[in-house]
Amino acid sequence: MPASGAVTRNTLRQQIADALRDEVLAGRLQPGEEFTVKQIAEQYGVSATPVREALVDLCAQGLLDSDQHRGFRVHQYSIADYRDMVEARMLVVDGIFRRHAPRTVPPEPDHGIGVALVSIRRRGEAAARAARAGDLDVLIGYDIRYWRELGRLVSANDHIADFLHRLRVQAWVFSVPYLRSERDVLGWLWSGHVELVDAITRGDGEAAVQVVRDYNAHSLEWADRLEARTDR
Repeated sequence: MPASGAVTRNTLRQQIADALRDEVLAGRLQPGEEFTVKQIAEQYGVSATPVREALVDLCAQGLLDSDQHRGFRVHQYSIADYRDMVEARMLVVDGIFRRHAPRTVPPEPDHGIGVALVSIRRRGEAAARAARAGDLDVLIGYDIRYWRELGRLVSANDHIADFLHRLRVQAWVFSVPYLRSERDVLGWLWSGHVELVDAITRGDGEAAVQVVRDYNAHSLEWADRLEARTDR
């Protein structure tokens, strides 16, 4: 029975962490917003222990900051932080395609990689539709899952995939407040998911890298625009 109890607590811990992450990504918990373990425990009707563990997990992921005297607050990323995220993403993805060139060989349709790419493409199609429609809530969910699965498949290294996933979530945490106030949000939502996975499926590593480089250049252009706007 103790093992079962541990599993239940760990599951609850993960559910709380996921729920709070979604609150941040949805913009319902704003950067800099403060709260305590007690407040979250009361909100979800659970004990303090799994809540504290979930909040510590989110701190380790860079989404929250811990203040010994005031509780926790949503981490506030700067534009410089966002630029660093994009640069890190560029370096890692370029390295993946240079080192794992065999993974850009077109797979057989019934091969495990081929089946996985079909599934990733479906997520990419849903993300691209949401981007073109300007539906941030739907886009974020599909985009995060798309990149997580694609990272695991292409890198074949869970540590690299987890790092890219963390960057992805952090970039969204930074972006969401700005995107929700954008008048021309459609002009800044990337929708090249299908183009990227199709290049990988064809075995065209150069095209895949170029898609990602263009996307990163677009992200940096957006950061420049934000900086110019905030400097006014």
